[in-house]
Amino acid sequence: MKITFWGAAQEVTGSMHLIEINDKRILLECGFFQGHRADTYERNLHFPFDPASIDTLILSHAHIDHSGNIPNLVKQGFTGNIWCTSATRNLCTYMLMDSGHIQEQDVEYVNKQKQKKGETPVEPIYTQNDVQACLGQFVSVSPHRKLTVADGVEATFYNAGHILGAAFVQLDLHEQKTGKQWCLVFSGDLGRKEVTILNPPETLATADIVIMESTYGDRLHSDYSQAQKKLGEVVCKTARRRGKIIIPAFAVGRTQELVYALNELDVQGDIPPIPVYVDSPLAVNATDVFRMHPEAWSQEVQNFLAQTNHRSPFDYRRLEYIRDVNDSKRLNHGSEPMIIISASGMAEGGRIVHHIKNNIDDPKSTILLVSFQAENTLGRRLQDGVNPVRIFGEEYKVRAQVETIEGYSAHADQAGLLHWANAFDHQRLQQLFLVHGEPEPANVLAGKLREAQVKEVTVPTRGQSFQF
Repeated sequence: MKITFWGAAQEVTGSMHLIEINDKRILLECGFFQGHRADTYERNLHFPFDPASIDTLILSHAHIDHSGNIPNLVKQGFTGNIWCTSATRNLCTYMLMDSGHIQEQDVEYVNKQKQKKGETPVEPIYTQNDVQACLGQFVSVSPHRKLTVADGVEATFYNAGHILGAAFVQLDLHEQKTGKQWCLVFSGDLGRKEVTILNPPETLATADIVIMESTYGDRLHSDYSQAQKKLGEVVCKTARRRGKIIIPAFAVGRTQELVYALNELDVQGDIPPIPVYVDSPLAVNATDVFRMHPEAWSQEVQNFLAQTNHRSPFDYRRLEYIRDVNDSKRLNHGSEPMIIISASGMAEGGRIVHHIKNNIDDPKSTILLVSFQAENTLGRRLQDGVNPVRIFGEEYKVRAQVETIEGYSAHADQAGLLHWANAFDHQRLQQLFLVHGEPEPANVLAGKLREAQVKEVTVPTRGQSFQF
């Protein structure tokens, strides 16, 4: 049996790991790599293996850095099943179509520039038609039900608590030529024990090999209660100034978390009665999927609904979901206090950029950052106090208040990762691989795991293989 790490090895995007056993090739994830534009295009376009040689694919969850290159894999010859939970399949329908649409738009812009320079045009890595073609290969799997995915390979999905539908998977591997057997567990992305909307991550005691994420292996998160308290304070202060609260938020997970938090604050009377608008077609579609899966809602949510007679945590009387672009534009003309939640979470694209542009010079308003802000994004420049900032090629003076709330991360922190890893029987565990993390957090976590007496901890590099 052989494992090769082709993505999210000492980095946090492009998750892709290949298992070879019994002359079968099983791909764990097929995520989109995100980096500099030229590097991103070439790396996502070309696979380091023949896609037609892959027999089956296992997908932990719908985030684009895990699922985003599946349409390209199918386009280039992959014909096997894509195993995932039903919620992941439902979210991928919207998220991959959105990704295909973005790529079509990006290539249209790039080709206009190339035409001016007399250069050869490029094709999108995949289109919305390619997405539609791949969706028929998705097969929904219920948690805790063992199924055969390849010769000598059985898979069982468990709740990972990261986003709706997120799972980690146990693979029971039987090498037919040698009779060797292994229990391999792949974490996907792990959520937090204190999640509010979703059930917390499960743990397992048995594994011979573990492939585990390490995104926040070097830090601890603020807790949800502090984030909730600050959210209420920011809303109250801004409303007293008669301003707007503009919140860039990821469409899947973060938006729904904020809506539920505002729902709670509204019920408790901790915020004034002002309208809330979710202005992102993808977020609106994703919230529809969240409503479809009440089995994933936590006991806290169940208790909240019972006490308030609300039908779902994502709906209350002052909340409106917006799809139509004209309704979105009308929000810019409102002069009353309001909350606008819109994508993208780093303010690099989407409707949120227009809302920031139209409110950035209003000292009464607040731009509230609740997501991780990567370097060189508009959100990061606002967070770092850059003034003025460039939006759509023009400079804007920052007069609005800029606030940051930590504590809403959907990833387990160092303590959560150690809790999950330490549930395994360390006497049996032969090898633990750390992936989906930059070198520093991965190596810090590796040190902590070695202190906890895990026998072999490795932070693999891209393309590195291991034989068992």
